[in-house]
Amino acid sequence: MSFGRRVGISWGVVLLFLLILYVSLAVGSVEIPAGEMLRIFWGQPPQDPTWATIVMTFRLPKAVTAMVAGVALSVSGLQMQVLFGNPLAGPFVLGISSGASLGVALVVLLGQVGPWSRVLAASLGAAVVLGLVMLMARRVRSRERLLLLGLMFGYGVNALVTILLHFSSRERIQAYLTWTFGSFAGIPWQRMTLFVGMVLLGLLLAAGLAKSLNLLLLGDMTAIGLGLRLQRVQLLTLLSTAILAGTVTAFCGPIAFLGVAVPHLARSLWNTSNVLRLLPAVMLLGAMLALLADWMAQVPGQDIVLPLNAVMAMIGAPIVTHAILQRGTNH
Repeated sequence: MSFGRRVGISWGVVLLFLLILYVSLAVGSVEIPAGEMLRIFWGQPPQDPTWATIVMTFRLPKAVTAMVAGVALSVSGLQMQVLFGNPLAGPFVLGISSGASLGVALVVLLGQVGPWSRVLAASLGAAVVLGLVMLMARRVRSRERLLLLGLMFGYGVNALVTILLHFSSRERIQAYLTWTFGSFAGIPWQRMTLFVGMVLLGLLLAAGLAKSLNLLLLGDMTAIGLGLRLQRVQLLTLLSTAILAGTVTAFCGPIAFLGVAVPHLARSLWNTSNVLRLLPAVMLLGAMLALLADWMAQVPGQDIVLPLNAVMAMIGAPIVTHAILQRGTNH
């Protein structure tokens, strides 16, 4: 693909992202005119004072949360697909989401359903799983075996969650199920600093690993021959992914499909496997698709909110299907 075409695609995606961002802020159960949106962001009072409250207190923090979560999950998905050489690998293949779910299931069973209790429980659950995965990574040198062990660990943790919920009351099961639907609406400005700060930490680590992951595309033996310290890169990539996916899961619930679908879409649009080029591409696409899914989940013009994960699957499944079919056609 020529440089000019890549630039054109990049600008087209940026413009589409800005359009979706505007629509997510202006269009909903209450529609806000474009001119009034500008007045709100310039700090001037709009015609209807409630419009400013709707945008600044509800829609803007939700949009920021969606963008940050989309970036985090997309980057972690890209890292997992490169690390394991598996196009279906995602940010939750190593049981990070399952660990967070176990933490939330425990606090729900105890009746502690406040937002901070769920965030702390999910964070601790994800951290425990991360520790176990890091221990396994030190003993297992094969990436394929580590992937299988992670999947088996996830199945085991999910079994524990099912048992815990079996002994829970109907109300507590409903509280847990609502959390599993995923939502970008639960982070007010007071908690945004911690959320964004943790994601930035994971992104900085991911950026530092981009060149090493590029070497992995050449194969393990070639990468080692070129001086790559495979086990170190493996551990740091797992740490970055756990920070990114674990933070999003703790604050927003287990958001499915985004981490798997976005890297495929980025490779298809920009026609490259270069991790250094794909990183900004998946960040932009991840933020855009997360915003789009969140806006669609609100059912514009209605007072209905659909489960975010269901909408995400509706967007993500066709992308992954197209990528698999295209891969089969090219080979």
